[in-house]
Amino acid sequence: MSRQISESQTVPEDMSGMRVDQIASKLFSEYSRVRLQGWIKSGELTIDGKTLKPKEKLWGGELLEIEAELEDVNQWQAENIPLEIVYEDDDILVINKPVGLVVHPAAGHYNGTLLNALLYHYPGIEVVPRAGIVHRLDMDTSGLMVVAKTIEAQTDLVDQLQTREMGREYEAVVQGVMTGGGVVDEPIGRHPVSRMKQAVIASGKPAITHYRVMDRYQNHTHIRLKLETGRTHQIRVHMSHLGYPLIGDAVYAGRMRIPKGASPALLNMLQSFKRQALHAKRLELVHPITGEDMAWEVELPQDMVELLACLAEEDN
Repeated sequence: MSRQISESQTVPEDMSGMRVDQIASKLFSEYSRVRLQGWIKSGELTIDGKTLKPKEKLWGGELLEIEAELEDVNQWQAENIPLEIVYEDDDILVINKPVGLVVHPAAGHYNGTLLNALLYHYPGIEVVPRAGIVHRLDMDTSGLMVVAKTIEAQTDLVDQLQTREMGREYEAVVQGVMTGGGVVDEPIGRHPVSRMKQAVIASGKPAITHYRVMDRYQNHTHIRLKLETGRTHQIRVHMSHLGYPLIGDAVYAGRMRIPKGASPALLNMLQSFKRQALHAKRLELVHPITGEDMAWEVELPQDMVELLACLAEEDN
């Protein structure tokens, strides 16, 4: 199910010389710039009945028309799924997502998702695209996410993501011993053979990941990472590309590396850790309405705490 959007605006003379996407974002401010750019490229947002490129300039007097469809979240069932709320006000919601919670319904996961939970706890959020979901975490990645409770808040937060104003920091445990921190600046796109995976590929989109070492163990490293971009599986792909895949990553780590001389306790821990050891630790943003700088941090989940304790014990 979807909702038909039909709107039009005439470009005022004081916007003469501005780009199509810039003008559209001002005239249709309830929608994100990313969404509007998509509509421009697809021809769902036309200029005097024509399809132009987002970067083309206009000179005033042109008619911008939107004929598009918005996903109707009413097609999804509201479900009473508990949420761990870290922060909430009238405009935004920050949650600590647990391992195993899918963010958005998709093939194989039509129920039991964060979106289903949001529709139950916040019925008014159904008018916001994607029920206010601004960014995603993989099902088996835990940690902080921000949700917009209004269209205005969502538009601003999506723009913060695109302009890299939103800060996201993660903690992970990887296979292998890193000598130090660094930056991975490698494009990511769909894997040329395994279509369900992503890969570092020349034709991919720009992707930048900063990382630093927190602790080294005999055969593993505890790291902190900061994203400049938000590509699908970015941290998992970049760390695997470096040769330091995440513990428990069934998609990108390949066969589990068994350390020589590993104790039965460590061996059991590594074999039983069935998800990527990745946690969204810190979130920074500018409040979309008040303009206040805000930040939150949450503790590591119990499974990662136990993993690190086991690795530390192995060193003693």
